[in-house]
Amino acid sequence: MTDPARDAAPRGTGPFDPPGIEWTRVSPRLITARLLSVGITLAVPAVAVIVLAILFPHWWQGLVLGVLALLGLWAVLLVPRQVRAIGYAERDDDLLIRQGIMFRQLVVVPYGRMQYVDVQAGPLARKLGIAQVQLHTASASTDATIDGLEPAEAERLRDRLASRGESRLAGL
Repeated sequence: MTDPARDAAPRGTGPFDPPGIEWTRVSPRLITARLLSVGITLAVPAVAVIVLAILFPHWWQGLVLGVLALLGLWAVLLVPRQVRAIGYAERDDDLLIRQGIMFRQLVVVPYGRMQYVDVQAGPLARKLGIAQVQLHTASASTDATIDGLEPAEAERLRDRLASRGESRLAGL
């Protein structure tokens, strides 16, 4: 049985989609970065199993390769949806970061609690033209990360968050 009040709720009223918020999406190049990482992670055991199959053929090696192929297919289907679910929004007093499809998460970071903001990009991220912004707060449990930003946007966000954090600094 369904609840009519719940079914009739307008979009933007749930706990993960506050009303009046326009979410900024991350770069779709994050999909490529994550799929490459998954591919490399799955390729290592696949190569090991193939070498074992050549040297010592056995029935279970085909099963392992099949499982690795299914995991790769699952990643190809899941990663694009995961990346599309990532978003952030700047409000007057805090930054909202949401992510997740099945297990959703909404992190609210007050500007006054931010201690510092990092921008990071590994070799693959630099090659793909994306960066990561990491927010550090007084509590390690409220640190937050926004992955897959354009480098110019990451720099703008870092500077803006740092200046807002300084202006609203909460005493410890």
